[in-house]
Amino acid sequence: MAPAPTDSGLFASLRRMLATLIALVQTRLELFGVEVEEQIAHAVSLLLWSIASLFFASLTVLLLAMTVVIAFWDGHRLLAAGLVTATFALLALLAGLVARRRLQTRPRLLASLAAEFDRDRAALDGEAP
Repeated sequence: MAPAPTDSGLFASLRRMLATLIALVQTRLELFGVEVEEQIAHAVSLLLWSIASLFFASLTVLLLAMTVVIAFWDGHRLLAAGLVTATFALLALLAGLVARRRLQTRPRLLASLAAEFDRDRAALDGEAP
């Protein structure tokens, strides 16, 4: 009879290393999936709240503009309409600048996954994490 194979040979080491590598890749893929889900949920939430906000803000702006113009109808209706329009244009410009800043400062997509890969590379290079 042949002796039972031991778990201390070169092939056993390679098998354990391969199992560790597969586990590492699986963990990273799960992290990738979680981050994608978080980004999608955040984007959907932001989109829905933005649509609701724009709808109600549009109604408010329309009614406010009508109220101001009607209030000054007998005296200075053109001046009132011009000032209302200029105010709304200024607010639109400010909102656009805020939106641009928010887009520039959003969290980087898959930042956690990249950090984990950096830690893995450092560990494989023998550096302290």
